[in-house]
Amino acid sequence: MSEALPLPETVPLPSSVCVFCGARFGADPAYRQWAGDLGELLARQGITLVYGGGGVGLMGVMANAALAAGGKVTGVIPRFLLKREAGHPALTETRVVENMHERKLEMFERSEAIIVLPGGIGTLEEFFEILSWRTLGLHIKPIVIVDQGGYWKPLAALLRSCVEGGFADRAHLDLVAFIDDLDQLLPTLAAMPRAKPAEKALDRL
Repeated sequence: MSEALPLPETVPLPSSVCVFCGARFGADPAYRQWAGDLGELLARQGITLVYGGGGVGLMGVMANAALAAGGKVTGVIPRFLLKREAGHPALTETRVVENMHERKLEMFERSEAIIVLPGGIGTLEEFFEILSWRTLGLHIKPIVIVDQGGYWKPLAALLRSCVEGGFADRAHLDLVAFIDDLDQLLPTLAAMPRAKPAEKALDRL
């Protein structure tokens, strides 16, 4: 791993973070390693992990690693997923909600920052709504995408394309940080801007 960046002394680390990631393992075995490393890192720092409550895929790997390292883990899962036996049986706290919308809102409300690991359609949907809320000034929570191995490079390109195509402000790119090593995570969270963005420009007729 690369040398860890120094932590700014004036900004405290979040007490809890929401992590979006896949309910599958993914094609690259390294994804499992990163999920486990993240869970352990959060536990070591005393940061509560808030996630989708699954005991499958990268979600399960991350939760298990955090619990094994003595960390606190809160899972938020819709009732219908529990019926599919996709929930984790041994979390610090499990919150059962009625639907996906409630799940996402509660995960957001229980966390002070957002982290994105590799995942699929659901992970993308979760990320884009949180980013949309951020561009609208509805929150100032840091959003960090862990891009070890380059999995999220197409996402970074898509966000730039939105700006270049005139559908987003250049400043919106500063609301999301892409990192390529977990050693950069804590310093990046501490350094992310906390101010609300300027009001979104509208092309009025």
